[in-house]
Amino acid sequence: MRTVEVSRFVAAPPSVVARVVTPRAVIEAEGSFDVQEVAEADEASETDQTLVRASKTGLSIVFAFEERADGLFYDQLDGPLETLTTTVSYSAENEGTRLTATSDLEAGIGPMERLAAWKRRGELKRALRNLDRQC
Repeated sequence: MRTVEVSRFVAAPPSVVARVVTPRAVIEAEGSFDVQEVAEADEASETDQTLVRASKTGLSIVFAFEERADGLFYDQLDGPLETLTTTVSYSAENEGTRLTATSDLEAGIGPMERLAAWKRRGELKRALRNLDRQC
């Protein structure tokens, strides 16, 4: 298991960042997959999860998102990695917001984990940069 973490200062208040950090926006901001469908959690559902189905070049992945007081947590339910969980959080800092993304991943094959972590770091950096642009 590897952990990858990136953070970025955003020159917008947490209230603005909170409106931007949505399940659809996060997956789109990562830039690796195209969002195909978003199934929002509703009051009748037993879980408070939002499911996002995304795909790219024949590969389809489902992510389960949970809202947190300071951001989002999501888990890859169906995809190429054995384990991929990510937290995108934000907190007030100076005159703006500190946006942080942390992923835990397991590829199942030792040497592939290092490559997967390297790729994931790039996705997370791109996601924070793109979310910052939306603020």
